[in-house]
Amino acid sequence: MGKKSAPAPPDPKETSAASTATNVGTAIANAFMGNVNQNTPDGSLSYSQTGTYKWHDPYTGKDYDIPTFTATQTLSPTGQATKDQTDAAQLNLGKIANTQSAFLNDYLGKPVDLSSDNVSKYIDTHFMDDFNKTWDQNQSGLETQLANKGINIGSDAYTRAMGDFSTQRANARDNLYGNAYGQAQQSIMAERNQPINEISALLNGSQVSQPNFVNTNMPTIPTTDVAGLINTNYQQKLAAWQQQQAATGGILGGLFGLGSAFLGNPALSFSDRRLKTDVKKIGKTNDGQNIYAYRYKGDSRPQIGLMAQEVERKNPDAVVEVGGFKAVDYSKALGTTFGLGKAA
Repeated sequence: MGKKSAPAPPDPKETSAASTATNVGTAIANAFMGNVNQNTPDGSLSYSQTGTYKWHDPYTGKDYDIPTFTATQTLSPTGQATKDQTDAAQLNLGKIANTQSAFLNDYLGKPVDLSSDNVSKYIDTHFMDDFNKTWDQNQSGLETQLANKGINIGSDAYTRAMGDFSTQRANARDNLYGNAYGQAQQSIMAERNQPINEISALLNGSQVSQPNFVNTNMPTIPTTDVAGLINTNYQQKLAAWQQQQAATGGILGGLFGLGSAFLGNPALSFSDRRLKTDVKKIGKTNDGQNIYAYRYKGDSRPQIGLMAQEVERKNPDAVVEVGGFKAVDYSKALGTTFGLGKAA
């Protein structure tokens, strides 16, 4: 006739434990799937499980073993040989750089001089030789031209020509200083930074070519909504139980009505053990049959009477079956002792 009580709801901690265990297992499976070993002409990359660690779920109190992995990169024989040579060279360059860098304490302690006097001195040292050679040649050419024209030294024409030449030379010198000033500053800074750049280059050394590994496109296993499945299963069981309860109530009501309508016998009553609950033996009849207190399933009213299965063993003629359930004819079962109470 269905379950007496509703199904128990799922335990939250057990549901959480099932869900967490599924998620952890899925994550571990994805990790194994994603750790793909690779081989390239320049080297290889391999993954290996190197241990586990314990993870404690504070809600459920359960412990899980989480694997740990190590990725190992191995160069090809040529790449490894190159790296060994490069490491040795970098070590030597590092030693040289360490030795050469000692003088930087004093060198960097002196500020770079970009004053106008020092810049002008730099221009005089690095640019004026070419300037003077060019203008000296121009002066010689001018003197030759004047002589060819019969303009002699000391004449007014000679003096004017040489005065104009001197003015042009002075203007050209001023332009040179103006145009070369910025270049001179850059050159001073370049000379200042040259030792630093050399040491930096020594420290950097050369680089070995590293393998280029591809990004693997691995599928992942989706997690399972275990908690949702458990709760859905519970709701289905609960709905089935509720449906059974409703059906049981309808069947009982129909059977009771069927017994009265079919037989028209007030002494006949359903007394099948399967229809009763809270059954307790409270005594015996005069002829030794057990008397019980009970309730019909789906009915809260207390009842007193016989048990059809017991009456059938002693007096089968007193028991009839209606709709698959047994009913007792109390006039036959008890004879002259009939009258045990209402609707037994």
